Amino acid sequence: MLVRAVTPIVVGPQEVARRQARYDALSPAGVRVVLSDLPPGGPRALNTADDIDRSTALVAEALAAVPDCDAVLPDCVLDPAIPARGGTIGGRPALGLLRLTVGAAVAAGHRIGAVTRNEAIAAELRRRVTDYGWADAFGEAAVLDLTVDDITDAARWSDAMRHPLRRAAENGTTAVINGCSAVETAQAENAPLVLDPIRTALGVLGALT
Repeated sequence: MLVRAVTPIVVGPQEVARRQARYDALSPAGVRVVLSDLPPGGPRALNTADDIDRSTALVAEALAAVPDCDAVLPDCVLDPAIPARGGTIGGRPALGLLRLTVGAAVAAGHRIGAVTRNEAIAAELRRRVTDYGWADAFGEAAVLDLTVDDITDAARWSDAMRHPLRRAAENGTTAVINGCSAVETAQAENAPLVLDPIRTALGVLGALT
């Protein structure tokens, strides 16, 4: 199965290569993800609702124009341009990291939360979960107050997650979505299950192909 993916922001060749390596490492047998950068002129960070709206429109255009493939995928936990009830983009099945991850976690009986880089991303993630019909299973989307440069700093990101994970456990949350698909995270002790959107979504996809 060949999946074409597009980043939600303009990241440059070095970051595309780093993200591509994650897909290569995490893709199950029979699934190949090929990642492309968002075309020049797109946002370089998702810091505001306007950034997210612009990213969504550009991701939709970019995915509709990719070469032949079996499915398309936004490289973003916010699932930009993914129809809420499922469907296609450019005539190809549209896959969503958030949709696949939350759907699997809810089906497994988890109470879901999330950690996100900023409030704009948290608000959009909550909205998308609600659009998908899973609001009743979703608790808090905690804000880490990190910059876009921190996406490549796994240690800083993991350190910022410690308090929100403790709070999530106290609130009865059993699985927490890492609200950036490009970040490497590890499971913390005595904390809810941390869901890497790419690892989880590709695992689900691999089981169904």
